[in-house]
This record gives sequence, C-alpha cells and structure tokens, in this order.
Amino acid sequence: MSYTKANHADGDEKAPGMYFLREELDCENLGLTVIDAEAGWTGMEHDHGEGGQEEVYYLVEGAATMDVEGETVTMSAGDALRVAADASRQLTADEASTFVVAGAP
Repeated sequence: MSYTKANHADGDEKAPGMYFLREELDCENLGLTVIDAEAGWTGMEHDHGEGGQEEVYYLVEGAATMDVEGETVTMSAGDALRVAADASRQLTADEASTFVVAGAP
C-alpha cells in the first residue's frame, strides 16, 4: 500500500496528551508526535545525539517556550522550530497548546 492513515488519538500515548504515531503510520525513518498540552505542561529535557534525529516542533495553537542549550525560545501559534540532534531541549506550554513534532535522522 502506498499510504497509511491514522488519527493521533489512535497513537501510542507515551504520556498524558502525548501521542507517538511512528508505528501507527508504519514510518521507516520519520517520527511524528502530537502533543495536546495543558497550561504549565513541561516535557522532559532530552537530546537525540546518539540517534542523530533532528526534530521540528510546530505550534498549532497556544503559546510555549523551548529551552535549547540554555537559551529560551518563545513560540507563538504558527511558529516552527528546528532543533539539532545533539542539542539539549525542553518544551513548556505557557498556555493550553497543541504541537506537532516531526523527527528523522
């Protein structure tokens, strides 16, 4: 089959409101995550240096900040932020927010 369709709610819920869709979509390289975050939600600090996966965070609605290597980046709805694989990052929803996160090596 040349396509795969999935609803984010059918994805693997790794944490409350955080849905991983790589397996649901049968992706070989691309990771796709949807995050429905309440105000004040903070993701874990992490990097992907070992796997070499860069990520793009797209803020669909809401307001957020991303700490990248100690620098705070403010995000508004419609903003996309690419983070290099080896950079430490931590995402915080400043208000109720929806994110789409795509990552690939």
